[in-house]
Amino acid sequence: MKLLIVGKEKEWSGSWRRLFLKEGYEVECAADEKSAEMSIALGTTDGILIDQEAAAFDGEQLIRKLRAGQCETPLLLLTPEQDPEARIRGLNTGADCCLSTPCEKREVLACVNALLRRQRGWKEEWSFGGTTLELSSGRLVCKDRAVRLSAREFEVMRLLLRAKGALVQKDEILERVWGCDSNAVENHVEVYVGFLRKRLRAIGSGVQIKAVRRMGYHLEAPADNGF
Repeated sequence: MKLLIVGKEKEWSGSWRRLFLKEGYEVECAADEKSAEMSIALGTTDGILIDQEAAAFDGEQLIRKLRAGQCETPLLLLTPEQDPEARIRGLNTGADCCLSTPCEKREVLACVNALLRRQRGWKEEWSFGGTTLELSSGRLVCKDRAVRLSAREFEVMRLLLRAKGALVQKDEILERVWGCDSNAVENHVEVYVGFLRKRLRAIGSGVQIKAVRRMGYHLEAPADNGF
């Protein structure tokens, strides 16, 4: 599961990043509103954590904008004071949960875990053009045929499916699947896209992974299935 942490203070975001990485999450940090919106627009974020005090902008305004844009990603807002009115405003704005800081890290972790458990129960698979990726089993399925993907095949395929036919940049795939500190290069992406094309053919799927030169990839559904 991937968590987006929104906050300007490096010390703060770094501390939370280490905690959630230790718990097995994929973590991305956004220091400003624009970066947060760009990450969320890609549709690859499973949960959002915003600290109202550490952010360099109005967190409530960002939440309103996200909800107005039909973003349904679970969101936890941390408010800077033990003020029930601030928590009420956050909830009314569109946050799924609000906690006041300072608070126990265990409480924040438990809250995020609970929000994402609910999301996993709601979204168990991603489908496109008659082909489905089962999130619980890691299988790629088309009609009565299925194949189990490796961990990296799964993550690349999930990015492409969640984009719903929109372009996914190569550097975005590298960052999200291999990580910012990895020595992986664009060739790694090309290799795994090749693996996935073979997987799709093996299960009789008509979905194709199309390359846009020097940019990235997108899915194309067979004409008879549509999106």
